[in-house]
Amino acid sequence: MSDPDADRTPSVLARLVAPFVDRSVAERLVISVAAILLSIAVGFALVLVSGRIAQCSTAAWTMPFTGLGFCYNPVEVYVVLFNGALGYPFAVGEPGLFNAGWTPFNLSLGLTLSETTLLIFTGLSVAVAFRAGLFNIGTQGQLVVGALATALTVLALAPLLPAGPIAGVVLIGVGTAAGAVGGGIWGAIPGALKAYADANEVITTIMLNFVAANVAYVLVLEVFRAEGSSVVATRYVPEYAQFRPWLFPPSSDFALLALLVGVAFIGALYYFVEHTSVGYDLRTSGVQAAAAEYGGVNAKLTTVRAMTLSGALGGIGGSVWVLMSEGRWMASIPDLGFDGITVSILAGNNPIGVLPAAFLFGILKGGALEIGFRTDVPTELVAVLRGLIILFVAMPEFFRMIGRYTGVAGGAGGAVSTGPEETAGGDGGETDA
Repeated sequence: MSDPDADRTPSVLARLVAPFVDRSVAERLVISVAAILLSIAVGFALVLVSGRIAQCSTAAWTMPFTGLGFCYNPVEVYVVLFNGALGYPFAVGEPGLFNAGWTPFNLSLGLTLSETTLLIFTGLSVAVAFRAGLFNIGTQGQLVVGALATALTVLALAPLLPAGPIAGVVLIGVGTAAGAVGGGIWGAIPGALKAYADANEVITTIMLNFVAANVAYVLVLEVFRAEGSSVVATRYVPEYAQFRPWLFPPSSDFALLALLVGVAFIGALYYFVEHTSVGYDLRTSGVQAAAAEYGGVNAKLTTVRAMTLSGALGGIGGSVWVLMSEGRWMASIPDLGFDGITVSILAGNNPIGVLPAAFLFGILKGGALEIGFRTDVPTELVAVLRGLIILFVAMPEFFRMIGRYTGVAGGAGGAVSTGPEETAGGDGGETDA
């Protein structure tokens, strides 16, 4: 006898995800804008409640009509969050719309673009795996391995070449290639385990994050640590072998050339996924693994290829982190790989969408720094506001991804379909038949 609750479950899930599946680009853009506005409204209320509970000698904001005072000004918080991340181009509270003294080559915008550049690579890394129906949670570990491979390669080759611009170009190219190889190998491991041992890639990639972080830490601590360094870090790579900031302040840790390289990778990856036979195999395996294999796709090889490419992109992200931001490998690597998961979901796992998604994430991180500098709002509350915006914007794409991969919704306009012929790929788009 069938369980009536079990029979009702698919229809409930289908009704939940149906509005988000097979939407047009314009409709998805409207949904994203609405999600941002809703998150701002919820965050506004949260700042008010926190400001009412907090204690202060003078109210930072008084609610109109009621006369209630609050320790935090929610309007100022959002103005600083978005305007501050760009270096205050808008003249808020002053005559005129734009700040006459604003220049795009300022420190705040440089920090925002630095974060954006790094997240482009980690976002692409996760997106490639997702398009193949694989959940690569190990981009952070692949980034760590790629960063270490880059630092050690550049440090080993630098003494062999005469210092200068030509040597710098060679070292940057070879170092980036080394990062791609290191990250690719680290990504291929869970790919091979998935393809030939049916190991869950979520578990293996998570575990390999810890392995990568701790092995790299021990290697640097015991073998490659810079002499006299108070932290676990390698020596600095030569300045001529780093991405130079050019127009931006050096303290911004941003190089325009690195961003242009990231944009080039977006275009190349989009072409690869959408217009090549290997990319077609990758996409079809992600949408319907059984049908793809029936059509002649080598599912196991596609799995290994996808995870290797995903890991290579994560490793390049580590290379850029070393050659643009830090100038060396050090143990305190930020969680760029995990942030890349959010960026990929925001982008709908589309390489083209990674650029605006990474830029939004960069604005939220850069603006959070400005709030900490210019207001009395606690950093914990700022993190909550940033998380709210990301959550609200990501949830529509998250539901859309669930609907597309499980097959509980499909067809034009998101029509619900729950028949068995529509749910053959209900395993989440895994590449094993």
